[in-house]
Amino acid sequence: MGYPSEAKRIGKSTSVVQLTFALFLTELVRSAFLLSFLPAYAAEQQMTIAAVGVAISVHYLADTVIKLVAGYALDRFPLRLILNVFLLLGLLGLFLSYGIIAPWAIIVGAALLGIGISPIWLLCLSLIREDQRGSQMGSVYTVWLAALGLGPVAVNFLIDRSYAMTFWLLAGIWIAGWALAAAKRIPFVQGSLSAAAVPLKQQMRDLRRKLSRMKPLVPGMIVQTLAAGLLVPVLPSFASRYLTLDYSSYSLVLMGGGLMTVLLLIPMGRLADKRGHQGLLIVGFAALAVSLGLLIYSRQFFSTFLLAACLGTAYAAVLPAWNALMSYFVPADQKATGWGVLSGIEGIGVILGPIAGGWMAERFDETVTVAVSALLLLAIALFYWIHPVRRYAPAYGDGRDEVEGGSIQHR
Repeated sequence: MGYPSEAKRIGKSTSVVQLTFALFLTELVRSAFLLSFLPAYAAEQQMTIAAVGVAISVHYLADTVIKLVAGYALDRFPLRLILNVFLLLGLLGLFLSYGIIAPWAIIVGAALLGIGISPIWLLCLSLIREDQRGSQMGSVYTVWLAALGLGPVAVNFLIDRSYAMTFWLLAGIWIAGWALAAAKRIPFVQGSLSAAAVPLKQQMRDLRRKLSRMKPLVPGMIVQTLAAGLLVPVLPSFASRYLTLDYSSYSLVLMGGGLMTVLLLIPMGRLADKRGHQGLLIVGFAALAVSLGLLIYSRQFFSTFLLAACLGTAYAAVLPAWNALMSYFVPADQKATGWGVLSGIEGIGVILGPIAGGWMAERFDETVTVAVSALLLLAIALFYWIHPVRRYAPAYGDGRDEVEGGSIQHR
């Protein structure tokens, strides 16, 4: 490539910022389209709620599965080619869902949208700097949460005016994110160019050997997303039946927890970089479990709001620390593929959680689902307290990084 070391560092930092902003725009469109526009538009066109539910499930299934393919492609083919192809597929998904009034169209369109957004996520994670894992992870997830919250709220105000206007605005924002992600001025450094000369079978053998070191992460990856997924179908009814919250109060509680997460993600990431990721991870999971368990017994708005704020704070501690720990296990020469595999494993919990949570709530009641979710989170905290991840973390890359005491030491 011919980059001096300092120029490569600056270029990589620039890429993270620019891609993170592209991530914000595309995630804003995804959240707005799936959570607000599509359900309302489908109802307007007299399509069933079941069709919308299938479309959303297929979207996340496609997003999870395709990360494996997208990661492999990003490590072996020109990055802008991959971005252009995938983001084009996402845009086609938007037009298909809106342009053809049929259940199959919204299902296929939602799947294409999930496929289209995958590469930006993987690239943002692949370009994280080794000495700022926690803080940069915090920044990326802050942007994601901001887009996740802003998209549906903004669209709700626009839908009353015109579905057509809302759709074209979302399509325009997606195109803007596409243009930013594929901009020529991003100085991508493709770390796997040397791998292109290695036979495919050898690449696969090397990747399997390196990914086998990720085994200590698997329990946490699946169980934490399963615990979160359990809550998805039951939270609204749990809030109304057991927490005695009306819609406005429930919205305030969600906003309080979400605001604490967004405000604290970057500070918690910096704290994890400074003090070590392992300890913050254990405390965060334990705090999530305790706060969620206490929520079952809350009957006052103030206590519910306070517990939601505690949940948001604990989540802000877990998210950057967990992803920073995962980054230790990602092969330096095949980062996108490694992140794709990790994201695919995490997706198992996302897919199974809502199904299991709905079944538990129907078979027993919502409090059982919440209690099981809390116990799973507590089990993760105890597991990683007894079996610290850092014991198994390899020192990928040039061999100069070593994990000691939950933080990276440079030799």
